[in-house]
Amino acid sequence: MNFDALFAKTGNKVVRCGLVGIGDFGASLLTQAEHVPNLKIALICDRDPARMAAAIAAAGADAADMAIVQDMDDADDIQLDVLVEATGNPEAAAAVGEQAIDRGQHLVMVSKEAAVVAGPILHARASAKGLVYTEVEGDQPSLLIGLMSWAKTIGLDVRAAGKSSEYDFVLGPDDSLTWRNQRHSNSGLTPLWERNDMSWQELTDAREARAANLGLPTRTVPDFCEMGVVVNASGFTPDRPEFHTPILRPTELAEAFKRSADGGLLAGDRRIDVFNCLRRADEASFAGGVFILVNGHDDKTWDLLRGKGHIVAEDAGVAVLYNPQHLLGIEAPLTILAAGLLGIPTGATDPKPVVDLVARTNRDFAAGERLTITDAHHHEVAGLKPELIPAVRFAAANPCPYYLATGARLRKDVQAGTLVTAGMLEMNMGTALARLRGEQDQHFGVQ
Repeated sequence: MNFDALFAKTGNKVVRCGLVGIGDFGASLLTQAEHVPNLKIALICDRDPARMAAAIAAAGADAADMAIVQDMDDADDIQLDVLVEATGNPEAAAAVGEQAIDRGQHLVMVSKEAAVVAGPILHARASAKGLVYTEVEGDQPSLLIGLMSWAKTIGLDVRAAGKSSEYDFVLGPDDSLTWRNQRHSNSGLTPLWERNDMSWQELTDAREARAANLGLPTRTVPDFCEMGVVVNASGFTPDRPEFHTPILRPTELAEAFKRSADGGLLAGDRRIDVFNCLRRADEASFAGGVFILVNGHDDKTWDLLRGKGHIVAEDAGVAVLYNPQHLLGIEAPLTILAAGLLGIPTGATDPKPVVDLVARTNRDFAAGERLTITDAHHHEVAGLKPELIPAVRFAAANPCPYYLATGARLRKDVQAGTLVTAGMLEMNMGTALARLRGEQDQHFGVQ
């Protein structure tokens, strides 16, 4: 795609953009926007004035040339074409997103935590007013939706899709394993580098057991959240609620993610999953990137492509295509310009509530315990594990959406292995996120 040509007919129009949330994503967008002539960050909003000041200084932006507020209620008179919501706080994101649509602004929803709970209704509200609601380039949901739509447009049959987890499993020559900043000796993964005579299920089970022995996670909430957004955008479904999340070398994807009938891990087609990238230190990272598996229509062509280095299964029936990057706010201008100049999303065009991200207990909880996030980076509550299940109405007897459950106090004892329902929790039903979720259930007829 030639992006000069894509935007050529929009002339010199400048998109006036508001940015809510100056964390890593927002700060990187603020810096990048200084280099995009037809994009102006006209407003920034964050609860932390010092963080805003630091981000403005780091970006080399002129603070006198933008509105700076700590609350979007103070921005009624600021004219904006697009609002980028990047707080990462699901309740704040829902409230700010709703407000932007009411003000007639296109909405770029970076906070996937709100999108996985109520994204479809925000999209429906925006569409009814002739506005764009979209996921953002620079984060995995939009990137994977884009990769899937690209494949469909050129006639490729997408069998499965997904992403790599955020942090690689890096195997050293001495059998040490590094994950994030943790280094573990004697990982036991060196003998499992090659599949040899094992089935894919046997190999991935063995690798996961080694990771568990080292206390390393193979499933994290943000991965489920991001893929939940993609499921709601695409209609693809998880192969199982907890995903497979295998530890795989990228060159193994085409074989491992075949159908189980063909020796792979997946029970069927049109499936979404996540893998944990296993590599050596001198190999390129998958960098939390996204991938698709496509069915080949012409073995000769795919044999030729294998010779050029593409990841193609041994029988040439399945190939992997991927984008091994996500660049935070550096890529976000594409989404902002597409919405503000062309009136189109870079993410979903017609999302529906297909799945819910929910929580299952993996320990006993006592009445009165609060489901407090204990790992802010991974949004995890100690004792809960994420699952993606078919979407159900937000009601007392049904599993509660994860980001409506977090922070709530339990009304009763809950045993390990239980899906957390709304009725188990003391909840504030008057929040923007809860209200929008109820509206979404009614709008789409969720039962």
